[in-house]
Amino acid sequence: MNQGSNNPADGDDEESFGAPPIPPGSKNYMTPQGHARMKQELLNLLDVERPDVVQVVSWAASNGDRSENGDYLYGKRRLRQIDSRIRFLTKRLDLAEVVDPSVHYGSDQIFFGATVCYETQSGEQHTVTILGIDEFDPLKGKISWISPVARALTKAREGDAVMLRTPGGLEELVVLEVSYPAPGEAGETS
Repeated sequence: MNQGSNNPADGDDEESFGAPPIPPGSKNYMTPQGHARMKQELLNLLDVERPDVVQVVSWAASNGDRSENGDYLYGKRRLRQIDSRIRFLTKRLDLAEVVDPSVHYGSDQIFFGATVCYETQSGEQHTVTILGIDEFDPLKGKISWISPVARALTKAREGDAVMLRTPGGLEELVVLEVSYPAPGEAGETS
């Protein structure tokens, strides 16, 4: 039983895992690769990590005084973290809407799963791939479909100029190139 822990990793809060909440009324869009990774993580937690930690906690509990037993205390805390992550992954996977970006292969219009090269007003070029909330990694050019840039780009076509609202005002982005993985390709890479 969790008795009021202040550790965010012990909670059931989406933000404790660095994930933004799914917008109300929206689905949790993700690529087949992202869905497979989340499902694999969930299965690993259920089939490997959790049973291993339960075994350690059980062994530590059999050693007597639990109040100063580091293996027992750490193990119980780790179990709470694992259980919290399991609940999080289960909820996200239950709400998942798997979208295969390759269905748009050859299209020049931007939808979920597109890799887009665009140019800012200052002449800087950026390449981003629009992915699910649980798949984004801005340092690798992977942005969430709910991000301001993705929302500004969505439904635009190569050659279009779109307006992005930034804290400094409106900025024009020009779409230079749009691509999707070919059907049967692995798609988005890690």
